[in-house]
Amino acid sequence: MARSLAGFAATVLLAVAASGCESSSQTTVRVLVRDINIREEGVDCAGTGAYTFFHNRAPFRVLDGEGATVADGRLPPGKAVRTFEEDLEVDRIPTYCEFAVPVSVPSRAGYQLVVDDQPAIPLTSDQGFLVAVVPS
Repeated sequence: MARSLAGFAATVLLAVAASGCESSSQTTVRVLVRDINIREEGVDCAGTGAYTFFHNRAPFRVLDGEGATVADGRLPPGKAVRTFEEDLEVDRIPTYCEFAVPVSVPSRAGYQLVVDDQPAIPLTSDQGFLVAVVPS
């Protein structure tokens, strides 16, 4: 009897522990800061003007729809990406500053991004990425 009770208790503990574990999936948070600067494509960049809080090593948090933190870290350097596809045939072009951060997050209905304790930015799912465009 004691043996079966111990086995039952172990089974219950394992079930409780397993129910608290969530699987997470790898994705990338991509933030496109539309500061429209003139730069060479691919160079390191940071947000300008009202977006200077987007910079290398700025703290970030990914929140779920309920506001709970599901991932955090520091931003990498931004990379200049072209604002449009047309080839202007010059080295320096209008660009946006893009930050791409790999994260592991549990499956949720929605996510938000907080950078350097600024107001939360909604993230949308797009082709396997979590994406924000600032300003939206």
